[in-house]
Amino acid sequence: MKLAGKTAIVTGGGGGIGRAVSLRYAQEGARCVVADVKLSLAEAVAKEIQATGGSALAVSMDVTKQVDIDQTIQAAAKAFGQVDILFNNAGIFEMAPLLKSSRESYDRLFDINVKGMFFMMQAAAAHMVEKGIRGKIINLSSQAGRRGEALVAHYCATKAAVYSYTQSAALAMAPHHINVNGIAPGVIDTPMWATVDGLFARYENRPIGEKKRLVGEAVPLGRMGSPNDIEGAAVFLASADADYITAQTLNVDGGNWMS
Repeated sequence: MKLAGKTAIVTGGGGGIGRAVSLRYAQEGARCVVADVKLSLAEAVAKEIQATGGSALAVSMDVTKQVDIDQTIQAAAKAFGQVDILFNNAGIFEMAPLLKSSRESYDRLFDINVKGMFFMMQAAAAHMVEKGIRGKIINLSSQAGRRGEALVAHYCATKAAVYSYTQSAALAMAPHHINVNGIAPGVIDTPMWATVDGLFARYENRPIGEKKRLVGEAVPLGRMGSPNDIEGAAVFLASADADYITAQTLNVDGGNWMS
């Protein structure tokens, strides 16, 4: 088991990619703190882990609230001693034509996808530095951060910011032997895609389901990804196998983006 004896916090751990990574981390021996704005979802994942003999703690956390971030770190340390791994996954998606995009949408996206990501990373890194932990931080970006998209300007910008903060944090934490990397998924078939598909149907005048089908067909490997397609990269970057890797964002997208 690659993560035996480690404690991992997974934000947005109640569903989709966060759930898949939480379950896989537990299979690899990690004690998992499943953090989600919806406590019931986090509790369900924690129970799944516990049912297979793993150790897990569910916490309610809103990444836009510093008190929630601090309490999550404290709860993890109290329950399991320390935090070795952060899978920084919480995020939202919204879209609108550029000329109709609102300040409210801008604020929501940046508050969660950028500020929430940064201050969660900062808190985990501070804990690791204080405890002398050679930790691993993995920030979830997106292929959308590699390029702009006409209907998704704010979301693309937030994910581009994740790339930049990952690089800066990696350089800042290198003297402390803390690795900071990212994962950039492509199109992943999560429950969020029902919302995404509906928005594309609205703004591109498509039937429901067409956009989802088309983006899957456009992937070089011929399909949308699943949350389970992300978990292997998440384990690798959290493990000793990635000790000499930092400031990188790994594309896990079926060949959609080549860099």
